[in-house]
Amino acid sequence: MLALLLSRRGVPVVLLEKHADFLRDFRGDTVHPSTLHLLDEMGLREEMLTLPHRDVPRMSVSFADGTFTLADFSRLRIAHPYLRFMPQWHLVDMLARAGERSAAFTLLRSTEVTDVITSDGVVQGVRARGPRGEIEVRADLVVAADGRGSTVRERLDLPLRTFAAPMDVL
Repeated sequence: MLALLLSRRGVPVVLLEKHADFLRDFRGDTVHPSTLHLLDEMGLREEMLTLPHRDVPRMSVSFADGTFTLADFSRLRIAHPYLRFMPQWHLVDMLARAGERSAAFTLLRSTEVTDVITSDGVVQGVRARGPRGEIEVRADLVVAADGRGSTVRERLDLPLRTFAAPMDVL
């Protein structure tokens, strides 16, 4: 999403994706109402509707003594009063396709970050390995979105903060 937004503003972006595609399990398959609203504003509503999904206005849980509503989005006065459940790879792939329509966006698939380029303690880019061998990507800004086992975090010796629950949303 960040790469798409920056490239749409004319900022040159190089996005490195370790895998050849996005077809794998991610940690979340819900798109929240605020994200759906943002996708509308970005002109991606119609493309989003073509993807496999299920809109859920209420979430309930059942126990022996009854069924209880945990969340009722249908009562919200917003454009999308529901959670959208969909495989995250469809959403990420759609964002990548939208990015590729911008001249400022470059997606390098099958390209894994192997190290960080620093000078005088300042991050100036990354080294990576891809189908064409070793490459360097120089940048004024490096954003690591490579998960809990982040190569970038490890190379910069940044501490890993863990929390009691291994999920982003409770």
